[in-house]
Amino acid sequence: MVLLDTDVVSFLFKRDTRVADRLQLLEGETPCISFTTLAELYQWAYVRRWGESRVVQLEAWLSRFAVLPCDAQVCRQWAMVRVERQRQGRPISVQDAWIAACALRYHCALLTHNVADYVAIPGLNLVPMCP
Repeated sequence: MVLLDTDVVSFLFKRDTRVADRLQLLEGETPCISFTTLAELYQWAYVRRWGESRVVQLEAWLSRFAVLPCDAQVCRQWAMVRVERQRQGRPISVQDAWIAACALRYHCALLTHNVADYVAIPGLNLVPMCP
């Protein structure tokens, strides 16, 4: 399984050219998103005042991805990520920590365009979207 960061999912949804040449990274993989990415995408739609029909279209498009849920182990991983990054002097956003925690908990590689957001998290398998 490969976990897609929110930025990657957004690029895919918008058919952004930044991801077109890197889609081969997903071949043979089960693409997943975290529960946090799902929430962020709903927020994105509501901030932009999408109507119900467009939100339903987003949901239909998102149905291609498995959504990794939150559980006690994800919460534990999240806490460890936040504390470790704080100790490193590299605070991490709440959302990015949840995504990293899901990748760690479910043993997924994390495909991201924002590698710097996740660097130096022990055990995290980062796959940069950009070569």
